[in-house]
Amino acid sequence: MGTSLAGPLPAAGRSAPCAPAVVRPGPQVMLSGNGLQLPRQLPFERWLSIGRQLSAVSTSAAWCLGDWLVFGERAYAGRYRAAVEQTSLDYQTLRNYAWVANRFALSRRRGTLSFGHHAEVAALADAEQDYWLRKAEEHRWPVKRLRREVRASLAERSAPQSGQAPRLQGGQDWIVLRLEIRISPGQLEACEAAAGRARLSIEAWTVQALEHAARNEMVGSRTPQSPER
Repeated sequence: MGTSLAGPLPAAGRSAPCAPAVVRPGPQVMLSGNGLQLPRQLPFERWLSIGRQLSAVSTSAAWCLGDWLVFGERAYAGRYRAAVEQTSLDYQTLRNYAWVANRFALSRRRGTLSFGHHAEVAALADAEQDYWLRKAEEHRWPVKRLRREVRASLAERSAPQSGQAPRLQGGQDWIVLRLEIRISPGQLEACEAAAGRARLSIEAWTVQALEHAARNEMVGSRTPQSPER
């Protein structure tokens, strides 16, 4: 048994809610946990409207799951990981969502852009994030175009220019760290797949992975060790 998608889309410029605006039982467009069933005689405008609703719900779900995990980490430090394991959610995917959600306060999330847009710039400083998101919004860039523009900008800034350190929007110093990592094609494929599942660029995903590993190492180093017998 399923439900049908119906109702208005979220207003432009506002974040979508964590569920479809209106969901009513209906005989035509059936939505269940296993997929979507569409009638053969479906008007194009109706089909397009459904796609827009699903897109809004998908982006909203990523934000909401991220916020949910951030709350759990703060409120139930000793219990949230075990609670997540009792759901059907993948912990690492949730960690990726939480990392992006933690980088953007609700007031800084742009409802006209997807979660993927925000994920592409999550590793940057706040002022730089706002700059690129504004550009993407003004020019209606898809995620791939935003990724390409950000990568080109970072590559240009990392190049030495008359001995001066690059600076971010607002005059903040930009720290450029260039790493050369030797990995196998299989390892690269796995990393790119993980970044894709997290809706992050490979650069943003790498920064997140390094930060997460560093925090785990610091937590582990503070844990008292049992004396050897």
